Amino acid sequence: MENLDLNRLPKHIAIIMDGNGRWAQEQGQDRLFGHYQGVVSVRKVVEAAAEIGIEYLTLYAFSTENWDRPVEEVTGLMTLFVETIAKEVPDLNKNNIQLQFIGDLSQLPAEARKALEESTAQTAANTGLKLIIALSYSSRWEIVNAAQILANRVQEGHLIPEAINEQVFAEALTTKGIPDPALMIRTSGEHRISNFLLFQLAYAELYFTNTRWPDFRKPHLIDAILDYQSRERRFGKTSAQVVLDEENK
Repeated sequence: MENLDLNRLPKHIAIIMDGNGRWAQEQGQDRLFGHYQGVVSVRKVVEAAAEIGIEYLTLYAFSTENWDRPVEEVTGLMTLFVETIAKEVPDLNKNNIQLQFIGDLSQLPAEARKALEESTAQTAANTGLKLIIALSYSSRWEIVNAAQILANRVQEGHLIPEAINEQVFAEALTTKGIPDPALMIRTSGEHRISNFLLFQLAYAELYFTNTRWPDFRKPHLIDAILDYQSRERRFGKTSAQVVLDEENK
């Protein structure tokens, strides 16, 4: 912690929590066991992010492609989501953490949707860390959905095509009002974005670690942030321009 520059923290961190199933198989257990252990990592990382001072944390929990996994794994995951959300709300409130969900939530079972709605309402007044869970999420789905929303507005006469710019498009996404991630972390050694926040990650710093998600803890999060702080974020500018901008602040 003492090595972190608290004035240069990423405002928003997004994490692809990968490796639960492989971790479980390496322990001689079934894949669902890994997902249950992954919940422990979620709790530890959320606590660490809040302690460090991160403002937004988005966790990729379940993609639209994950619906194609074995039925028993999907059913087990849905049960796990419902159980976990109900258990964690008191601690989220205790730590002033606000919970949000993004994704095609209409695909979720009714019990899961109810749990999401209740937890969102119960933590809505919290003003600390914004914890965003991507459930039944696909960036391609989100982009197509945004295009349909804007097309409907044009058809209804509320919007002209010439008025559609990046900001207007961003406001039609499920992440409306949430700043783009500055740092994206993926665990378990894979080097892919996997259909996650494709529009929002345009200028994010990408960090990949071989650590499986069930083993990911606060020190790993700090390592990722330190790596982020070692990079120069230019956003298309030259290094000289970046230096000049810092001097003129």
